[in-house]
Amino acid sequence: MTERIGDAVRRELGRFGPAAAGMTALVDVWPGVVGAGIARNAWPARISRDGTLHVNADSSAWAFELAQLAPTILERLRAALGSEAPRALRFAVGRLPETAAGEAAEGAREPVRAGPAERARAAELTAEIDDDELRALVARAAAASLARPPDDHRF
Repeated sequence: MTERIGDAVRRELGRFGPAAAGMTALVDVWPGVVGAGIARNAWPARISRDGTLHVNADSSAWAFELAQLAPTILERLRAALGSEAPRALRFAVGRLPETAAGEAAEGAREPVRAGPAERARAAELTAEIDDDELRALVARAAAASLARPPDDHRF
């Protein structure tokens, strides 16, 4: 039986007593607040004395992008945790918890396949781009974005 990552993290945090209670709540809400894609690439690491949540990211690109989204993430954490929410966020490259084999398989995404409706809408949106090559690239990206399921559009 595979164990969900949140269960493993809660069990480990439980060894540190009440001081880790804030992290337990964060671990519970993190995937729902940031979405599965971000949760696969960034995970809460610790809360410092000043109430800053330090989040480990898979790469410097993830850390940079998430730093840009920090106000939105913090707002969502406040909505989910109320007074237990961190005061600030800090993102840096660091180790992420290992996922159970089943959870890693769940996280794998099928390639997005745009249908005729998405391709037509993308063509409309990009019609004013003069450069043919650029227009084709932007239209392909727009069609793929339009084809993504609504629950995949977190940020």
